[in-house]
This record gives sequence, C-alpha cells and structure tokens, in this order.
Amino acid sequence: MQFEEGLFRRDSGRMVAALTRIFGLENLALAEDVVQDAFCRAVEVWKLRGLPENPSAWLMRTAKNRAIDLLRRERTARNLLPKLANVFESEWTLVPTVHQFFDPQTIEDDQLRMMFSCCDPALSQEAQIALILNLLCGFTANEIANAFLSSRSAIEKRIARGKNTLAASKRLFDLSDSDFTGRLAAVHRALYLLFNEGYHGASPHGAVRSELCREAMRLASLLLEQPLTATPPSYALCALMWLHAARLPARVDDAGNLTSLLLQDRSRWDAVLASKGENFLERAARGDELSEYHIEAAIAAVHAKAAYAEETDWAAIVSMYDALMKLRPSPVIGLNRAIAIAQKDGAKRGLEEIRAISGKERLESYPFYFAALGEFELRAGSHDAAGRYFERALALARNSSERRFLEARIAAARDARAAAQIR
Repeated sequence: MQFEEGLFRRDSGRMVAALTRIFGLENLALAEDVVQDAFCRAVEVWKLRGLPENPSAWLMRTAKNRAIDLLRRERTARNLLPKLANVFESEWTLVPTVHQFFDPQTIEDDQLRMMFSCCDPALSQEAQIALILNLLCGFTANEIANAFLSSRSAIEKRIARGKNTLAASKRLFDLSDSDFTGRLAAVHRALYLLFNEGYHGASPHGAVRSELCREAMRLASLLLEQPLTATPPSYALCALMWLHAARLPARVDDAGNLTSLLLQDRSRWDAVLASKGENFLERAARGDELSEYHIEAAIAAVHAKAAYAEETDWAAIVSMYDALMKLRPSPVIGLNRAIAIAQKDGAKRGLEEIRAISGKERLESYPFYFAALGEFELRAGSHDAAGRYFERALALARNSSERRFLEARIAAARDARAAAQIR
C-alpha cells in the first residue's frame, strides 16, 4: 500500500510535542518511541484495512491511547512526571488530562514551546536547526544530512548532543522565562535559515527543497498565534517567507531547469501567497522596530509588485540593500546589492561593486558569485572573461539544476563571442 509522501511527517512533531508535555523533556526518547509505535501500528493496520478517513486523527488517537496505557502503570507515572503523578494515578483524572494535552490548541502551544527549547543558546545554530527538523518536522538524520550537505553521523551526533541539552533542562521552555527575547531572536534566525536552505539550497537533490520552505512557514505561522511571539519581526519574517514562496512555482521550469528571477514567468507566481505576504508586511510595520527581516521582506515586495522584470524599481531595492548592509553587513548581502546596482546603473558598475565587496573571499565557494561576475562580463562584452567565470561557477555547482543553468550560460558566452567575431 502506498502512503501519501509526508503523511507521517506532518503529524510527528505535533505528537512529540504533546507527549513530551506529558512525559517530561527528560523522557523525550520515550515520547519519540510512542510516536514511532503509532507509525508502525498505522503501517500494519492500514495495509489490511485501507487508509482511514482522517489519518491524522487516527495517529493522534493511537499515540494518545499508548500514552494512557503507559501512565496507567503506577510506577511509570511516578517516575515520568512527579508533578503530575497524582493526576495520572487516578483513573478519573488520567484520561481527561491526556485528552487535554492532545487538544489542538494545546498542541500548537507545546510545539511553540518545543521550538523555543530547541533554540537553547548553549547549542549552535546548526544544532538548533537539526533539532527543529528532527523533533518538530519529523525529518530523519539522513534527510537532514542530505539537505545540509553533511554526513549522517555528524547530524546524528549533533541531534544527540542537542537532545542531551534538552533533557538537562527537564521542561519545555516557558514564554514567561527571562531569556524570552534572546530565544525569540534565535527562533527567528533558525527559521530564516531553514527557509533559505529550502529556497537557495545546496542540496545535491535539487536547487529548491520546497518541503523545507513549507516546514519553515508552518512553524513561523505558530509565532503569530501567540501575543508574546506575534512581534513585528515575526510578522516581517513571515512576510519574507510568503513573498519568496510565491515565486517558487516559477523558480524551476517544467523540465527542472533553474530560472533566474529576471526571466521567470511571473504569471506563475502565486498571487494568494504574495498578497498574504504583503499583508504580513503591513502588520510588521505597526511597531518601532526595524529588523533585517523587514528590509528583506520589503525588497521581496518590490519584486512582487512588478508585473514584468523591466518594471522593477531597482533604485528602491538598492536603497534597501544599503540599509540592510548597515544593519547586518555580509558578503552575500554585498553581492545582492551589487547585482541590484548593475540592474540600475549597468554591468560595469555592477562589476566594480562586486570587486569592492568586503570579505568577498568568503564567496569563493558560492557558484553564483562567479555566475554574477560572468553575467556582467557578458553584458559588458567581455565574452572570454564571462566564459571563464561561468566555468568556475560550473565547477562549484551543487546539483543538476545548477549545472544545467550554468552550462546554458557558458553556451551563451560562446555564442556571443562567435557572433562578435562574425561582425
């Protein structure tokens, strides 16, 4: 029997969050075992009886019943969560309490608290993201390793260290804790990086990993459900994600070829997602705080408003990149700024700006750094230089979509050189 891809993954994080609340964070492994048991039971039963009308409800009910069975053992209840031992030892209160923990709104709250727990400052950003993907999104270590170009053993060690840190804390993070502001900033950053990995990913399996984008958006939307976390930067982060996600349908063509922003068929952009992103951006502007997510979302909104690439307000985009460089300077932002300047003032100005980027040596492993140099050399008429840069970019390509895109640019440089010689 074939199950819909991602069916189990969608509910894994919800069940882990609910069960962790019941068993305690120090018993995270038990919560994961119960979820795994529910999945194994589903495979056995559904093969015989067919897919239930509501698979998610079936999985939740199975996990809930397993948790109740475990808690009915007096010794287990005492050892798992002493604070709730009296509640769980009484048959009158055990079942209603477990049902309460599996209430949809309670599960959403616990997912949010789990996300904050995963962003413990004692953990590296890489470990935080790995934990979020594993615990809240149901990704295996192998899937995470493939997404982040790492070895499975390295990811497994990262996740194990992270879970040890979580277990030591013994409880899910409470939004009233003193370090809430710092944790919220870490959550923002982790979700931003998760979305970016899906949108600009280095995966060998493709230039776009839409499932990572969807998971980042799902988790980011939880931030908007709670007054404490529905801050202007949270709305700005969601605006950025939704506006970029609106372009995903056109980012790769039907043949799987990567398409640059300037050449995308904008009629394929998702107008509903773009409109929701613009609405989030309006909500983000209701405070005094200006974050990097505000500026990046505003840049994405300028692109969304242009029906054709030629109508893009590049002057506004350059101005926004100037502001972003002051707020969070980096070589990648410098490269994007240089590209915008080239669109506004011409290829030669773009080349000047790229070569003036501070710390540009950090871009030497990024294929689209050399691709940008090649593109502007090509526009400036330096066909040989363009070809060389495209060749360097091709040597760094991370998947077949990028390779095909860069091979096409090499052919374009070669054709331009031939045409120039004929003239």
